[in-house]
Amino acid sequence: MIITKHRADRVMLYNISWQQFENLLQDLGENRAARVAYDDGNLEIMTPLPEHEQYKEVISDAVKDIAEELDLDYESLGSTTWKRERKMAGIEADNCFYFQNEPLVRGRLDLDLQKDPPPDLALEIDVSNKSLNRFPIYARLGVPEIWCYDSGELKIYLLQSGEYVESEKSLVFPSLEIRDLPQIIVQNRTNGRRAIRKAVREWVRSKS
Repeated sequence: MIITKHRADRVMLYNISWQQFENLLQDLGENRAARVAYDDGNLEIMTPLPEHEQYKEVISDAVKDIAEELDLDYESLGSTTWKRERKMAGIEADNCFYFQNEPLVRGRLDLDLQKDPPPDLALEIDVSNKSLNRFPIYARLGVPEIWCYDSGELKIYLLQSGEYVESEKSLVFPSLEIRDLPQIIVQNRTNGRRAIRKAVREWVRSKS
């Protein structure tokens, strides 16, 4: 095992077996701030910074508010650990949501990617430039859509033939210009979280 420390908020581990990955998850436990990503022997452990968490919460709230305004059923499962040993892939998103497949997981607490569909949407906040490329991990797990926030931009990526392609439109909310969300957030940030949520809801109504 080789350890390389890149920054104060993350550690990269190399040549990690699947069993070592499983053991580490068990040692870390569920009540922790750190999040992990595993890609065929390479493991990143990241402790999010306040800026990262703020954007995660604001954009996650926006997803929920949009769903409410559009009367869409959804399930939000936060930073659940998704993993498939056969694919040598494991990840904890900044947040993840079920929309299209929500009826299949509704009310369940025993989800397993060996038999259940992956989340329909994963959210990745990259204000601190994550060391490990997460796209190949998500692709092997079969997550159809990723939203990536970085440097004031929110980009949409859709899984096509095993690779992610940037898209103008979201599969989850095809009627909305999702990339406008950061501007709405910035315009209302100084007025507080409630003002941002109100602005998002009004924006959705204006597009309906």
